[in-house]
Amino acid sequence: MSDPTKTSRRAFLRGSAAALAGGATAASAGTPDPLITEVQDWASSLGDGVDATPYGLPIEFEGDVVRRNVPWLTADTISSINFTPIHALDGTITPQGCAFERHHSGAIELRKEDYRLMINGLVDRPLVFTYADLERFPRENHVYFCECAANTGMEWAGAQLNGVQFTHGMIHNMEYSGVSLRTLLEEAGLETAGDLADKWVFVEGADASSNGRSIPMEKALDDVLVAFKANGEALRKEHGYPVRLVVPGWEGNMWVKWIRRIEVMDGPVESREETSKYTDVLANGVARKWTWVMDAKSVITSPSPQSPIKHGHGPLVITGLAWSGHGKITRVDVSKDGGITWETARLGTQGDTKALTRFYLDTDWNGEEWLLQARAMDETGYVQPTKDQLREMRGENSIYHNNCIQTWYVKADGEAENVEVS
Repeated sequence: MSDPTKTSRRAFLRGSAAALAGGATAASAGTPDPLITEVQDWASSLGDGVDATPYGLPIEFEGDVVRRNVPWLTADTISSINFTPIHALDGTITPQGCAFERHHSGAIELRKEDYRLMINGLVDRPLVFTYADLERFPRENHVYFCECAANTGMEWAGAQLNGVQFTHGMIHNMEYSGVSLRTLLEEAGLETAGDLADKWVFVEGADASSNGRSIPMEKALDDVLVAFKANGEALRKEHGYPVRLVVPGWEGNMWVKWIRRIEVMDGPVESREETSKYTDVLANGVARKWTWVMDAKSVITSPSPQSPIKHGHGPLVITGLAWSGHGKITRVDVSKDGGITWETARLGTQGDTKALTRFYLDTDWNGEEWLLQARAMDETGYVQPTKDQLREMRGENSIYHNNCIQTWYVKADGEAENVEVS
């Protein structure tokens, strides 16, 4: 039997017609609302013509939905990162203009006409492709998430930054269009390489840092994409225009931007970005390397510190994102009491594997204090761990691959704060 004291959503929606002033306080019966009874400026004059903004931009009222950095995090923005405003987005697709940036020597300007991609090493025919050459190969379109390995890294030692944009915003989810790396490697020929079981490719960018990463041949021939479009349009400069690598489910540092060279090799290069960086330092000081896959993870984006509850008591939608580098998300649970009890959330429409999944929990809030958490499970059966479980295995020396359960403390006034419940 339903609880007669609990406000139903249908009743709330019926009652909201009277709540002309919005928020928690309804307008007095019979009090006219000038936004309804009076002709407003936007309805009494002409708006912009179709050519006012040849490339569409967000309206000024959404001007706070932008990437943000943490100034003290790095010495200079040339080699730094900023964060996707995931607290202000819904669905799963990240607009390019909001998708986080990570540079090692700044975003470069490289014309399509000047672009070259070399494939060399243990191949039958070393080749150089122009941008126009790449467009002639069979094309694929896939939606994938890209997550920096350092996402949530500052939280290892405890709650640090008070905003989901800063704790989890080193991630984006876009539809990429391009050519499979397998197709290009097969065009160059792999007979010279012999047994491919122990072969690697080394991919290198064209920027001044020459960012390079080694990738096992098995992955290179699986789902790696040489991409030149995102969300239907050309890549943005900061995302590797005109061509970048897409390595689904694996850490973002391997998604080499402005990719200029792919070398087939007998073994990994052991570059800076896979030895002194992007390895996981354990409690005893030993570093794990080749930890490429981004394990299952989730976070509630609203309510959260940057998206508090403002509408007062009653129906509330708790929402967030979940993802896994191992495949699809199969379930997300939400806890309001710091992990003591759990409710299963509703998953939004899922597309490609290794893509973001949106989840929702339709509930009610009447001023209770909550310790909000989300816990993701993927199709391999993996369950997102608590921070204590991660620390038990890895200590607190790590920077990378922190996929622990995140906690927001929701206060009686609807504000939220980053806290640790391990």
